[in-house]
Amino acid sequence: MSSGLGRSRAYSLVDSSQVSTFLISILLIVYGSFRSLNMDFENQDKEKDNNSSSGPFNGNSTNNSIQTIDSTQALFLPIGASVSLLVMFFFFDSVQVVFTICTAVLATIAFAFLLLPMCQYLTRPCSPQNKISFGCCGRFTAAELLSFSLSVMLVLIWVLTGHWLLMDALAMGLCVAMIAFVRLPSLKVSCLLLSGLLIYDVFWVFFSAYIFNSNVMVKVATQPADNPLDVLSRKLHLGPSVGRDVPRLSLPGKLVFPSSTGSHFSMLGIGDIVMPGLLLCFVLRYDNYKKQASGDSCSASGPANISGRMQKVSYFHCTLIGYFVGLLTATVASRIHRAAQPALLYLVPFTLLPLLTMAYLKGDLRRMWSEPFHSKSSSSRFLEV
Repeated sequence: MSSGLGRSRAYSLVDSSQVSTFLISILLIVYGSFRSLNMDFENQDKEKDNNSSSGPFNGNSTNNSIQTIDSTQALFLPIGASVSLLVMFFFFDSVQVVFTICTAVLATIAFAFLLLPMCQYLTRPCSPQNKISFGCCGRFTAAELLSFSLSVMLVLIWVLTGHWLLMDALAMGLCVAMIAFVRLPSLKVSCLLLSGLLIYDVFWVFFSAYIFNSNVMVKVATQPADNPLDVLSRKLHLGPSVGRDVPRLSLPGKLVFPSSTGSHFSMLGIGDIVMPGLLLCFVLRYDNYKKQASGDSCSASGPANISGRMQKVSYFHCTLIGYFVGLLTATVASRIHRAAQPALLYLVPFTLLPLLTMAYLKGDLRRMWSEPFHSKSSSSRFLEV
């Protein structure tokens, strides 16, 4: 009996929904991290062009869209997230339409950012890269207009159908955009942020039911919202035949994959992808910075007994493997306990601890701990991973 139960749990781990969750979450982190690194290279080039043509005063103009989290923000972000969670728990009926519209707008912009490289590739042979002026709205290339138009179409189809695949596509866009546009400046800020979010995740999944008589995290994550078209139809008294047959919407704050049999589904919040993804993005930038600074030479401050093979293993490899193991552990725990698990409880230790250990052994821990990056232009464009 026990062996049969063990086999069924093992088979559940290779179910299509679980495999899809694993692959997509890792691909989003890797892709978002490299988009972020590429944006750094582009900003460096623009800064050099601005400095050479307009003097030093426009040097930081290209970095306005990038948000760097400092220590204070890292400490208070779990508190702000808890307040937002409580607002959604107690006042969901009152704010659901506004929240849905805001989420749809953000998802449109994020998915347009996800589609932009593909649109640039498609429009390069047949369209010049000159920007088209739209007055006060700004200037945009043909690729940017195409990606935004496709994103608007996808959001409209999602609103009309509520299909889970379209919701997943929008969630993927949000993940990539947040990983690409948000920066962790040091390992200290990374530890503060991830440790605080671990406590936040554990409390709202495991202990909120004792206070609020309901699992706050699960209820907010799974509660569908009224479709804005249905609400608009009722407010304007357009009749039962106009806008009344649209489904309720499950918001793109998570990735959802149904199993091949349709009997269950796998769900992973985008916070469980984005927050470890920010750490992966940080270590990828550090790997690239160290490669530029030392030309792939071994750290002189590292212990003498570190093998050459370990020196060749990047921090990005180490942390990405830790993320995979943590996600696998969270999946096994959810199958054993047959209940939702706080994924960050497993992801944070399995990513941070190997990274801290490896940084200590290589002699980079002190340098990574506080502000390891220096303003420096480089001609390097690629990092082998």
